[in-house]
Amino acid sequence: MNQNDHPLNRLIEEIKKIPGIGAKTAQRIAFYIIGLPKEESDRLADSIKEAKSKIFFCSNCNSLTHIDPCYYCTRDCRDEGILCVVEEPFNIASIEKAGIFQGRFHVLLGALSPLKGVGPDELKIDQLIERIRKNNFQEIILATNTTAEGEATAHYLARLLTEFNLRITRLAMGLPVGSDLDFADQITIKRALEGRTEIKD
Repeated sequence: MNQNDHPLNRLIEEIKKIPGIGAKTAQRIAFYIIGLPKEESDRLADSIKEAKSKIFFCSNCNSLTHIDPCYYCTRDCRDEGILCVVEEPFNIASIEKAGIFQGRFHVLLGALSPLKGVGPDELKIDQLIERIRKNNFQEIILATNTTAEGEATAHYLARLLTEFNLRITRLAMGLPVGSDLDFADQITIKRALEGRTEIKD
């Protein structure tokens, strides 16, 4: 019997596919799951299946949701004049934890990366432009990551949005260069939002 066919090894290999999970962590998670009582492991499996079948992208902002439009798009208490543009849906949760931003969101579902074949057409940029045309936004916050791809995306969007009479800002460099927004702590994100700067060509 091939050792790779062992159910435990197959589980470890699947867990290793999760971004940020190495071999040792995958092994620990696998042993934890195996050690769970059957009813708990069944609940875990069921919750994964349910999330996979019921969660989808919001038709308005592209965040992950189980209702359409999503929570962020339907809340009346949010500021209609500010739109925060992020790369991925999980970036929204990071910004929300800071407890300071009350505007709307738009998720690009990625960042420009020519080496990976990701150009403007692969991102939700056309949808962003359409939202700006239809809504009365006064400020667009470009909250892409401070990676090379995130910076390139922010500069591309800043040039693209010059046709609109809007304040275009970028998160302040309270965020470490080369890091992902998702790994920043709440205080760092809060300071970055408070110290955002206007982008000028």
